[in-house]
Amino acid sequence: MKIGIVRERRPNENRVAATPDTIKKFVGLGLEVHVETGAGTRAGITDTGFANAGATVESGPAEVLGQADIVLKVQKPIGPGAPVKGEADEVAMMKDGATLACLMEPYRDRGLFEALAARNISCYAMELVPRISRAQSMDVLSSQSNLAGYKAVIEAGAAFGRAFPMMMTAAGTVPPAKCLVMGAGVAGLQAIATARRLGAVVSATDVRPAAKEQVESLGASFVAVEDEEFKQAETAGGYAKEMSPAYREKQAALIAETIPKQDIVICTALIPGRPAPVLVSADMVKAMKPGSVIVDLAVEQGGNCPLSKLGEVVEEHGVMIIGHANMPSRVAIDASALYAKNLLNFVSPLIAEGGTSLSVDMEDEIVKGTLVTNAGEIVHDSVLAIPESASKPKRAAAKAAAD
Repeated sequence: MKIGIVRERRPNENRVAATPDTIKKFVGLGLEVHVETGAGTRAGITDTGFANAGATVESGPAEVLGQADIVLKVQKPIGPGAPVKGEADEVAMMKDGATLACLMEPYRDRGLFEALAARNISCYAMELVPRISRAQSMDVLSSQSNLAGYKAVIEAGAAFGRAFPMMMTAAGTVPPAKCLVMGAGVAGLQAIATARRLGAVVSATDVRPAAKEQVESLGASFVAVEDEEFKQAETAGGYAKEMSPAYREKQAALIAETIPKQDIVICTALIPGRPAPVLVSADMVKAMKPGSVIVDLAVEQGGNCPLSKLGEVVEEHGVMIIGHANMPSRVAIDASALYAKNLLNFVSPLIAEGGTSLSVDMEDEIVKGTLVTNAGEIVHDSVLAIPESASKPKRAAAKAAAD
């Protein structure tokens, strides 16, 4: 069997789906690996590096996709329902009956899934890897969110006009920066840890009860309305539930009291399949001190701050609001290494001994959780259940324009 790796063509994407290390592992499993020339350039990997690992370097995407039995990508392929201006249809280049594994944005672009099903392509959406112990090494959301949380603080520090730690000098004392992290998932916890390492005084907020202990274990203070609804605000999969209007109002009042005291706010709150909740209103931004910084990691799903703009850094009321698209891609070398290892761990159990075919257990919890198209059909219940009109966040038009 042959694995294909192509250069990512979507805007703001610098990562690659394989590294020389993972290519060696695939070759060791008996697979042929074909890589498009230039696929790893933006992630610090040369064609020579891929070739030395055992891959065959091809001149273009058609040469790779046309023969690949397994296609590994970072972003979903370009095709019907998910076009990119000036770029060719990758789905049309793919071999009928191939297997695809990548980040698919499964709650959007229904036309893309229909096109994949029409080509009899078995598509695995890596965002849907279940949160079970056996799948931890395959969890691309966690690996990429870790880097996004780290990079968010670094970007905030670059835009902030003051130092993070307290400094005592002969000329006077520099007070520490105050940083609020909104959302204590993987990205939020890494943001807390990074801001603490840099010397900031950190607080954090989240609607999940389990987050309180995690936040405090990192040396940050926890900010939340801890009522009865708060105690039930977590899904079985460990994600945040959407809260009631009454709770959101109470939480907003608490945040409105907290935010004016902050120098830096890192927004990370997301709800799978829904637009990001608005946590930092325009009035809250207006109440912040001039020179403060907001980094909105949720900007691609509408943003936790309505003033953030996808792919832009804007200034409102003297506050710098950073809305970089695809934050993990800004740490492309490490992000690619972690993502490629996640894919290796995901794909390896699907390969039969000797690498001559796939051996997929359709009852396996990981397979059932991630398989979206198979045997010419869309097969994932949660994807089928979401109407196309509800699958696009409120800022989808802006993202399409950027594409």
